[in-house]
Amino acid sequence: MASNILNVKGDNFFADVYEVVKLVPKGRITSYGAIANYLGTKGSARMVGWAMHGAPKGVPAHRVVNSKGLLTGKVHFKTPTTMQRLLEKEGIRVINDKIVRFNELFWDPSKELP
Repeated sequence: MASNILNVKGDNFFADVYEVVKLVPKGRITSYGAIANYLGTKGSARMVGWAMHGAPKGVPAHRVVNSKGLLTGKVHFKTPTTMQRLLEKEGIRVINDKIVRFNELFWDPSKELP
């Protein structure tokens, strides 16, 4: 289980992204842009997306969606329905590739982490 202590070093952007994503609580979601903003690279949401594309085992990439709650990264999972299945397993409802109650479930690392 991840702690709320983040070890961001700043010398490896992808590694820093993975550290943030590991802290997203089960049953919550965040966005590419929120992670980029937390890491001090506000305009690099696409780079966070690239990082999620190659996320190593143990990084809950399914909890990262776009700023509107859409499962835009679903094509990078084993099957097109894997991302939705993983989210639903955590109690997150998805309709037409969009998170239901997105604003209520949104986890903002800038507000939640030191």
